[in-house]
Amino acid sequence: MTTHVTIVGAGLGGLTLARVLHDHGIPATVHEAEASAEARAQGGMLDIHDGNGQPALRAAGLAEEFRGLVLEGRQASRALAPDGSVLYEEGDDGTGGRPEVMRGELRRMLLDSLPAGTVRWGRKVRAARPLGDGRHEVAFADGTSVVTSLLVGADGAWSRVRPLLSDAAPEYVGMSFVETCLLDADTRHPATAKAVGDGAMFALAPGKAIQAHRESGGTLHAYVALRRPREWFDGIGLPGAAGVARLAREFAGWAPELTALITDADTAPVLRPLHTLPAAHRWERVPGVTLLGDAAHLMPPSGEGANLAMYDGAELGAALAAHPGDVEAALTAYERDLFPRGAAEAADASRLHTLMFGDDAPHGLIEMLAGQQ
Repeated sequence: MTTHVTIVGAGLGGLTLARVLHDHGIPATVHEAEASAEARAQGGMLDIHDGNGQPALRAAGLAEEFRGLVLEGRQASRALAPDGSVLYEEGDDGTGGRPEVMRGELRRMLLDSLPAGTVRWGRKVRAARPLGDGRHEVAFADGTSVVTSLLVGADGAWSRVRPLLSDAAPEYVGMSFVETCLLDADTRHPATAKAVGDGAMFALAPGKAIQAHRESGGTLHAYVALRRPREWFDGIGLPGAAGVARLAREFAGWAPELTALITDADTAPVLRPLHTLPAAHRWERVPGVTLLGDAAHLMPPSGEGANLAMYDGAELGAALAAHPGDVEAALTAYERDLFPRGAAEAADASRLHTLMFGDDAPHGLIEMLAGQQ
């Protein structure tokens, strides 16, 4: 196959696709809006699952490099009541199927596995349009453009490629996360560090939660969840002190070692509104273009998003390699499996969202976790 693949988005899914294509001798270029690999922080930890993320990395020939990134002991988890008492706890004995790594380190591993020049930085897509015969033009904000016979949208929730295939747009799920970090927590925030434990901690109640995980270097990375309209968050004054205080009042009466993840943060709070695409999002086959990751199947956080994106990338790369000279056969085969896979995971994510934040929280989730032991 000699068709050059144009990938929009240098996230984990787009980079996995580029790596698998490279291994099969298929040329590809990744266009990324960010100015460089270091332009912004790449988020916290990811648990890489044995059913999708890990097979994707094996397909990319990076299993050994991935193992070198794993943070031992971080698969431990605990559920706390709002008063700080422990409701559920599971240690990390090293046999779990979801080892934790830092997202930024995983992305750097993928970037380093690609030939120099594969990723073009500072290439923010302004628009994409069809030219006929399976060809598309991608126009960038800097005034340049490219024409391609195979375009892959790996550009996330607000994909500029998706409109070529679908009218679907992300919808707010009614809840937002506020992201914070406590640094050097064992020394500077010992009570909170003890509450979080060695891995992940979640304290849930109907419509709200304080969740955190322990990263490398003693950092506690928290996601404070609250069910409120977007306008409520826009009006409370985040990221300023007044907004932090207003958010903390929503957790009045909770244990101070938990609310410290809001009030004592060492980084400015970052608002993360949650959006979703329709659970059974799909499209009719359009020649020369497809999607992967959140561009294809955005869903509420479930731990599967990054794993699915990498798996999509690996599967698309494998399909293109298996159908040399026949792009449409490859894309048809890829999407035949993509649609039911995305729909099933979206349904699971919706159920998990209800267990975590619904009227029965946290009891339904704890019963589910206890049943898996």
